Amino acid sequence: MQDQQGQNKQHDLQDQEGTKEASGSGRKVAEAVSKNSSLARLAGYATQQSHILVGVMSGTSFDGIDAVAVRISTDENGDIAKVEYLNNASIPYSKEIKALLLPLCDVATSKIDDLVYAHFLLGEWYASVVQKLMKVAGLTDQDIDAVCIHGQTVWHAPTWRQLPGPGFESGIADKATVSVHGTLQIGCAAVVKERLGIPVLYDFRAADMAAQGEGAPLAPIVDSLLFGDRERGRIVQNIGGIGNATAIPAGPDEDSVFAFDTGPGNMIMDELVKRLTHGEQQYDADGAIAARGRVSTQLLDYLLDDPYFRLEPPKSTGREVYGAAFVDKLEQFASKQSLSYEDKIATATAFTADMLKRSLLVSCKRL
Repeated sequence: MQDQQGQNKQHDLQDQEGTKEASGSGRKVAEAVSKNSSLARLAGYATQQSHILVGVMSGTSFDGIDAVAVRISTDENGDIAKVEYLNNASIPYSKEIKALLLPLCDVATSKIDDLVYAHFLLGEWYASVVQKLMKVAGLTDQDIDAVCIHGQTVWHAPTWRQLPGPGFESGIADKATVSVHGTLQIGCAAVVKERLGIPVLYDFRAADMAAQGEGAPLAPIVDSLLFGDRERGRIVQNIGGIGNATAIPAGPDEDSVFAFDTGPGNMIMDELVKRLTHGEQQYDADGAIAARGRVSTQLLDYLLDDPYFRLEPPKSTGREVYGAAFVDKLEQFASKQSLSYEDKIATATAFTADMLKRSLLVSCKRL
């Protein structure tokens, strides 16, 4: 009996020691994982005065992915004191991936399974462009504090809708419906994090819309930081697939800086060029095709009679408005005028130019 009790005590001691050893080992693993986790790496971010960040962008032009590395220095108050460009890299979209992505931006052609696969596929593309940047810039994963990805916009819905709320079934009046707007950018951040081992920040547009913003454009902060002047007001105009303008008053007073999407940039021209060349050309290089055509006053007036231009800023738009379906309507109107493709592209170019003029007039009133 005593021997059995002794054996039991010995087993108990061994079990306790084993438990302690396993527990200690578990803690060591947890600590090791914690030290290398994204949260741990970001925990000390606010205490640093020098940060290396990588920004990754793929816009509404659907021409490729750009990545840029910058060093951001802050003062003792945490305010940005200096932004230093380090290097950049890009990867053009192939015809094959464009054929997968562009149909996702149209309700008539979008498929949920393609959306899921494209979401994860773009994560691989984003990781690849960052790896390319790291190589040309001589950076390691430990040098970079975070990778910031905008994602590829496939649908932007800034118009508010009343939809069934959480109190719909129970009859709670103030929760029966909820005002909702939204936006969707794809490119899986989890894939980027796994491939690079670097913290990833994402969902910038969604965060802005959740805070009652338009979600686009997101440029005013950096535009004000890089181009603001104490003596002169400035306007920064971007012409992408969709154009956007940032008006920066002298100072600048951050509260008075504002931005808005000005309308289609190269999106309509690019779509017309692809149709004219059966996909052989993706854009009108140097405006050569437009230069061979003539601007149709009737078509231009038709395009300018657009409800978006009657909206006051803040406002935003995208491919869901000015994509293939919009170009279909343009072509239907142009067919009645017997316009050549060169004429249509020339007129689409004039449409963008007029859009830029209108945006400058609106922006100047705010300076």
